[in-house]
Amino acid sequence: MSTTTISPEAICANPGELARALKKIHVFEDVSDDGLQWMALQMTTRVYPVGEAAIHEGEPADRMVVALTGEFMGRVEQGPNDGRKYVIHAGEVTGMLPYSRMKIFPTTLRAVVESCMASFPASSFDELLRRLPQLNTRFVGILADRVRAKALNDQQLEKMAALGKLSAGVAHELNNPAAAAKRATETLREAIQASRQASASLDREPLTAEQRALISQLEREWAARDPVILDSLDRSDLEEELAAWLEDRNVPEPWQLAADLAHAGCDVETLESLASRFEGTSFENAIRRAAGAFTMSRLLSEIESSTSRISELVRSIKEYSYMDRMPQQDVDVHDGIESTLVMLHHKLKGDVRITRDYDRSIPKIPAYGSELNQVWTNLIDNAVDAMDGKGDVRIRTAREFEHAMIEIRDNGPGIPEEIRGRVFEPFFTTKPVGKGTGLGLDTVYRTVEKHRGEIRVDSQPGDTRFQVRLPFSKTGKGEVK
Repeated sequence: MSTTTISPEAICANPGELARALKKIHVFEDVSDDGLQWMALQMTTRVYPVGEAAIHEGEPADRMVVALTGEFMGRVEQGPNDGRKYVIHAGEVTGMLPYSRMKIFPTTLRAVVESCMASFPASSFDELLRRLPQLNTRFVGILADRVRAKALNDQQLEKMAALGKLSAGVAHELNNPAAAAKRATETLREAIQASRQASASLDREPLTAEQRALISQLEREWAARDPVILDSLDRSDLEEELAAWLEDRNVPEPWQLAADLAHAGCDVETLESLASRFEGTSFENAIRRAAGAFTMSRLLSEIESSTSRISELVRSIKEYSYMDRMPQQDVDVHDGIESTLVMLHHKLKGDVRITRDYDRSIPKIPAYGSELNQVWTNLIDNAVDAMDGKGDVRIRTAREFEHAMIEIRDNGPGIPEEIRGRVFEPFFTTKPVGKGTGLGLDTVYRTVEKHRGEIRVDSQPGDTRFQVRLPFSKTGKGEVK
């Protein structure tokens, strides 16, 4: 509540004015005048110009503070900064509070505008609560709000961190086919130009109708060829043999042409057969036309494959996020799991093997699809991390009466029995500092509960299973909400 009719200077100079200012603050509005006068006598007040710190992070948390006028902003300035800020407006009570376990102030609080703040010493808390017992519940309420706000903020940061990792992985997955398509397009442009030059040269040659028909036939046949798969040593030997043959016949740029011919599966015998039917530059341009037709067809296939991969990723992203769909609908859990696996593909490469054991007869379930996908993301991501990126992840679905059962299983080291019961607790994590906030499985637990389901974990070395059970029907415990 604002204290606009009282100047900061007057509040600082007169305990009576300070008591009247406290009276206008919601926390103290029904405290007796004597009680407020006693509080005012215990307090120190000060006016802070813009930018000055009223509290410095790291100093002992030895006082409760009340913003009387103006506005303050709190944030970490000395240690690692996660970007969090908060604003204290006139009429708010913060700092060290009765029952708080705070030892030091975690943030620096600076005046945004010229502001007045009153400080009450923590050493007088016992006397304060004895004189004004009605403040007990209010301070507890402020602490509860503070914890709730921090939990929500941490959950949002966890989501943003998870989104950041997921986005980085998807960006990498999109970049690979995009880069491949770009490279193929650039090479295709060169191949088209070379083919045009060869065609123009052939048009000036005095070729017979039979020779021109043969060139057209070669183009069609070579364009329909699949690239020949050879190991690096065999390919190198073939290119060297072809290049030497071409160089002996004074064909320009023999090594570049030899590489294209090797891709097409051409050998020296084929070249000799063609050379017997053409002379001089006619042979060179004919073979360049044929090689160009093959190269252009191969590059078009690469572009088609790359753009198809991009389309598949975009489709998976839309399915994963349920973009352009109603937030709650009947969803197929298998579709959600598959789109999640696509999104996590960057983590599942190499030594991670995914095994699917799906019961496709499971009907769709009423759910918030994007939220369920976060469940699968957290469980699969945790499984991969638990195995240190090497091992087997088995995903199984089954119908159990009126529920769908989804099991994520890994063969990592397992969860020790002494901490198994705590894995769903908020802020509990076994990951190193900076690697996890302990909110992933808490989010999983709350999301499953929101869908009227249940989750359980069973673990031993080499076999950890998280099982999620979700009802088919909206009836029972009520609507999904």
